[in-house]
Amino acid sequence: MSTFDVAIVGGGVIGLSIAFELAADNLRVVVLDRQRPGQEASWAAAGMLSPAPDSPRDIPLAPLGNESLRLYPQFVSAIEEESGRQVSFARCGAIEVHLPPHREIDRDQKVAEYRLLEIAAEAISLSAAREREKSFTPDASAALWFPQEATVEPRLLLPALLVAAQNRGVLIRPDSGVSGVICEQNRCVGVAAAGEKIDAAHVVVAAGCFSGQIASGNTRLERFLPTRPVRGQMIALRLEGFRLSRVLRSERGYLVPRRDGGIVAGSTKEEAGFEKRVTAAGIRKVLEAAIELCPALADAEIVETWSGLRPGTPDDLPILGPTDITGLSVATGHYRNGILLAPVTAKLIRDWIVDGVAPSHAFGAEAFSPLRFDRSPSSG
Repeated sequence: MSTFDVAIVGGGVIGLSIAFELAADNLRVVVLDRQRPGQEASWAAAGMLSPAPDSPRDIPLAPLGNESLRLYPQFVSAIEEESGRQVSFARCGAIEVHLPPHREIDRDQKVAEYRLLEIAAEAISLSAAREREKSFTPDASAALWFPQEATVEPRLLLPALLVAAQNRGVLIRPDSGVSGVICEQNRCVGVAAAGEKIDAAHVVVAAGCFSGQIASGNTRLERFLPTRPVRGQMIALRLEGFRLSRVLRSERGYLVPRRDGGIVAGSTKEEAGFEKRVTAAGIRKVLEAAIELCPALADAEIVETWSGLRPGTPDDLPILGPTDITGLSVATGHYRNGILLAPVTAKLIRDWIVDGVAPSHAFGAEAFSPLRFDRSPSSG
């Protein structure tokens, strides 16, 4: 039997970031993953760091996203220093392209909405947008500029974060699927993983869309972890002599540049259960959106296709913070924003475990409490 200060269930960007943060306080931390860490939704992500909401449902996320974007340079610097690896963080801004029937008046309304959310966004002319990125479609009707947005390459970030956490003393246990959380009376005392009991003063469930499976059959835990998989299909493209300087996006899709000149195009949103596969219809949808946004990509080579399972929740907002079971916290359900929200999530969980400080009201984190789904009789 092993004993730790904190056991983290899930080794994606959220679990590893929390472990990295907690280890700075000299806590004994173990990360338990059902396979090799960083191979699920985090590995599949595009790495676009944007706090701008995709839909009205995402509006509560804006303050949290703003704070996490503010933390990102410090987060990246600490990882690179501890690991000795680069993660290709770049703050190049992003252009949102509006296509007919949307007009400048629609764009200006969005600018006003973004400013209320304290998101840096500017209405710019199409000619000014082309000075920044000449490749987008001539059919565009309006453009928006996001000067603070950035990108990071998840397939560089995850290995660096893994090494950085280990260098701070975190124990990483791959192939250690957690079959259950162990509670005695109203206190969490550890987990069962790979046939072993692991004692821990604190347990953090950060297993993405698989969090609900860990809670399955345990009504006390199911109320905190109503996660589901949402499949996203992606494509990597490359066109000889063509480089994208910054993120381009529209209502239908996005293009994210890579350091080596490649471009990641995404993405679908599919309720397909745990089927992590690529389909002809999904790839067609992504390609159509990419070519509509940047017609030159019709001649691009398809370098790779893949899919990932994002962790969705009933309201598509994260589940963050302590539960009403002593010693049990949750950090899951980040849906399409796991890479963006990793720094702020790690800070919130660290502040709770180390300092006993509840999630801050300053950027709305209390809205993501695991208790919001509780429908048990004792909750009233």
